[in-house]
Amino acid sequence: MKGFLTLLLLVPLLCAATVWKDVTIVCKDKQIAAQVLQEEVQRRTGLSWPIATRMPSTGDVMLLALTPGAPESYHVECILAAGRRQIQVTAPDTRGLLYGVGYLLRTMTYLPQQVQLADGINVAATPEKAIRGHQIGYRNLANSYDGWTPEQYERYIRELAIFGANGIEAIPFMPPSPHFHLPSHDMNLRISEYCKKYDLDFSVWTPATFDLQDTVKKNQFLLQFDSLFRESPRLDAVFFPGGDPGDNTPQLVLPFLEELAPRLKKYHPKALIWLSLQGFNPEACTFVYSYITQHQPQWLGGIVVGPSSPSLEDTRAALPARYKIRHYPDITHTVRCDYPVVWWDPAFAFTLGREPVNPQPQYYATIYRFIAPVMDGFISYSDGAHDDINKMTWSLLGWNSQADVREIIQQYTNFFFGSAARDAAAEGILALEKNWEGPIAGNAGIAATLGWWQQLEQQHPELGGNWRWQMCLLRAYYDAYTRQRAIRDAALEMAVNQVLPDSGDVMSRAEKILQQADSVVEPVWRQRIVDLCEALYQSIALQTSVAKYKAAGPERGAVLDFLDRPLNNRWWLEDKFKYIRALPATAQRKALDTLAHWENPGPGSFYDAVANISKSPHVLRSEDLHTDPLVRRSDTPGFDWWDSGYSRKRLSWMVSLRWPPALRYDHLDTTARYVVRVTGYGESLLKANGVRLTPGLYGKGIGELKEFPVPAEQTKNGTLLLTWEDIDEEHLNWRQHSRVTEVWLIKL
Repeated sequence: MKGFLTLLLLVPLLCAATVWKDVTIVCKDKQIAAQVLQEEVQRRTGLSWPIATRMPSTGDVMLLALTPGAPESYHVECILAAGRRQIQVTAPDTRGLLYGVGYLLRTMTYLPQQVQLADGINVAATPEKAIRGHQIGYRNLANSYDGWTPEQYERYIRELAIFGANGIEAIPFMPPSPHFHLPSHDMNLRISEYCKKYDLDFSVWTPATFDLQDTVKKNQFLLQFDSLFRESPRLDAVFFPGGDPGDNTPQLVLPFLEELAPRLKKYHPKALIWLSLQGFNPEACTFVYSYITQHQPQWLGGIVVGPSSPSLEDTRAALPARYKIRHYPDITHTVRCDYPVVWWDPAFAFTLGREPVNPQPQYYATIYRFIAPVMDGFISYSDGAHDDINKMTWSLLGWNSQADVREIIQQYTNFFFGSAARDAAAEGILALEKNWEGPIAGNAGIAATLGWWQQLEQQHPELGGNWRWQMCLLRAYYDAYTRQRAIRDAALEMAVNQVLPDSGDVMSRAEKILQQADSVVEPVWRQRIVDLCEALYQSIALQTSVAKYKAAGPERGAVLDFLDRPLNNRWWLEDKFKYIRALPATAQRKALDTLAHWENPGPGSFYDAVANISKSPHVLRSEDLHTDPLVRRSDTPGFDWWDSGYSRKRLSWMVSLRWPPALRYDHLDTTARYVVRVTGYGESLLKANGVRLTPGLYGKGIGELKEFPVPAEQTKNGTLLLTWEDIDEEHLNWRQHSRVTEVWLIKL
């Protein structure tokens, strides 16, 4: 006992020697942190550090001790005591000790049979947010978790804790998956056990996907809860989403939660229920806020703000101060989500889709810093291991929102890839995020990023079986392969457009040109992608194909299935040729001319695929992520998901903006007359230099044309600015909202 108290009086030392080899881990009480430190160091260096409850007579020491302080905080310091070095990790609770050990493990330099630590360590940290968790649900819809063993779940939970997470959310009550190693019920109990072992909060996401007025189904649902509550070793919270999925009104949801609460408290007295307002209309949200204000339910922890919810700011303003706000950030999806990739090139959207490997640490740090002041914490939405880097980034930002992103990624690569690869791999991950910026053809950095990772492959063959390494390699190869295909496919379509105005059987010639895409552009890269997908299925059950790996659906990370999807309008053109062949000769000529000049309307005329960053030269983009990180005042392209990603429609019709901020044209012919042509869906209230235009043609369906003659006075100074009036369509599902896909300015 005396040895543990005297640590408060010891003198800090600027350690001259940084090598630590023969070390004893000293911990008075049995702490999981000591076990984690011992096992993780041995895993990386081969060192076997013993754990003792008393100070050894000689040798260096890593001392773990409980001292007063703020919850979950820690202090790590290097000192000299009795002529020997000590690294002291002190904290007020077991979590704090684990997080202090996590800091050491993330920042140690690992070498064979030794570690190195920076001179004079003296670091104290207290988390900014009390809730820092991740949802890792064992269910078929996840693209990897459902194939994990209990051992993989425990390791992942430990790793999340090492990076500062303090909560894990599971998804019980799930139907079987072809990948399950255990039934859903059994695995969720294991996850609860692991949370108890590492002293992490355990919560469950439990939607009602049936009508709560159905008494039989409701009672069956309650019985499931009873079993879960009774058998869970630890349970801290139940998250009940108002919608997504589920269509119950709050008038049904709140009484149900009142009925559920005493059942929860019976077995877990400190556990709370959280409610999201997902899918609720404004009147339903007002009802919830009024109910909470009036009844002040003791069982309610707070409101979860997720996709299709009122904003964090509006929720905080309406919610009584005693209740907390927990964010439910979607860090797992790239499109059709809360935080889509901003101005993503369609070539990526059509191939990588919604759940690819998606490290975006800079992007999510920008978002996190913007929303941090209006939330009490977060439990992220994740549907697979593909977003692993994003989870670790959010976890550390929960401690320090201003943490340097490069340092976060260096800690990630140091811990998971080893110190020898730390800096180069960190730069490689940051480069992967840069791959998605700007037009794909013009981003030469994509090829450079692949070259960087190929060098790393050669330098670190020992990492070939590391699943995180495999994911980074998959993205590097996939991005570069897709870029080469996009360039090739664009050139083929351009060649087709040049052939179509000729005489003779131009459609057969055009089809042969399009068929050149059947030849693989980079066969070695393509095979490497296939091999990495197989390796990732074997290592973490990452399901990159529906047919081959039984992914739950094409949208669930099935990137292998879209590896060779055309990145030009091949399918649409082939279907058009079948149609045109049945037309009379004169009609054929007209139809072929239309196809040939679709994107090249002639001298003095202009074309924009308004949501394609590679084909929208006249579209003005109002703000960037620095001033509008949540893209609330500007817009970013939406990608429609038709025919499970295999739609044969024109590609430009699947990429849209609600309304382009503006299109600007300069140096127009002041003596000419112009007409604006538009495709999209629904309504289009178009203005020219602020004046509403009257359409002469007004097709509302996908691919149907609208035409707006432009009064001569609007182009008399040679400049034209096109804008759109907004339309209130909140009563419609977002899929039915009006939108714009293409705009032509045609010189008559």
